[in-house]
Amino acid sequence: MRRSTVLRDVAFAVGVLAILSVLPFVFPGRHFSDFVIRMSAFAVFATSLNLLIGYGGMVSFGHGLFYGLGAYSFALLMQKAGTSIPMAFLLTMLISAGVATLIGAICIRLKEIYFSFLTLAFQMLVHSLIIAWTPLTGGDQGLTGGVPRPPFLGIRLDDPHHLYLFCCFVLVASLFVMYHFVQSPFGYTLRMIRDNPRRVGFLGIQVWRIRLLAFVVAGIFGSVGGLLMSLFVSSAYPDFAYWTISGEGVFMVLMGGIGVFLGPLVGAVVLLLLSDIVTGLTEYFGLVLGVVILCFALGLRKGLLGTLWEAWRDRRRAGAGLAAGKH
Repeated sequence: MRRSTVLRDVAFAVGVLAILSVLPFVFPGRHFSDFVIRMSAFAVFATSLNLLIGYGGMVSFGHGLFYGLGAYSFALLMQKAGTSIPMAFLLTMLISAGVATLIGAICIRLKEIYFSFLTLAFQMLVHSLIIAWTPLTGGDQGLTGGVPRPPFLGIRLDDPHHLYLFCCFVLVASLFVMYHFVQSPFGYTLRMIRDNPRRVGFLGIQVWRIRLLAFVVAGIFGSVGGLLMSLFVSSAYPDFAYWTISGEGVFMVLMGGIGVFLGPLVGAVVLLLLSDIVTGLTEYFGLVLGVVILCFALGLRKGLLGTLWEAWRDRRRAGAGLAAGKH
């Protein structure tokens, strides 16, 4: 990737971060900032899942494993080890990378539905360990005592505004890294494997290594989403590692657009808005969500952003064709 392109993307990321830092003054009150923090956690998580589904063709039903792993690893490091927040952040990513390597080495050799259900099996295994290991994890009650938030570099995450800015920074930085990951030669190789793994194998590329690295990267950023949520709720709960988290991640990817980089971000916003609005009106959130998912499956198969992107691309091609015809 050219240096000018990287600098342009850095400038764009800084601009987005500047806009996000100003928004709390436009929308004062905790409700907006809390929504953005939750959205940041789910957007990073769902985008990491899209690396597997949209770019790697690997549909994981157990990606929530890393969401829960990130939440518990970070919270326990802060509670039990008394590490600093940057160190706990780094160690959480390293732990997730190690676990993803072990699980991925087993799962990525399987295809399609077998891969999907084996990842789900590993997630439910981790969830069962969290429930059973009560002295460490708190069992089905979750961790008690809160997550310490000692200041670092002048940042106080016990201050809601500092926490908001920190989560926005992690969101933008994570999306920046994942975007350049999928735009790199490795990302294009991953797409080739998604489309025709046998042909890629004939080129001398070791398909399992590419898939494994993609699985590890997705696991690392999936854990970052859980880490942000544990900071927000100042705890970690078994529900963070339950299969429904993986289901919500898949829904976000479907709603925003599979294979569209910012699709999961849009899906996270839509799902959270839907949750906040519907739960305030009725207790049948699951029924409403099912109807919405059905509508997307029947009418917007490419998701919101995917449909808009395709419509814009078709319109642009049609305009280019008319211009060529006039000449």
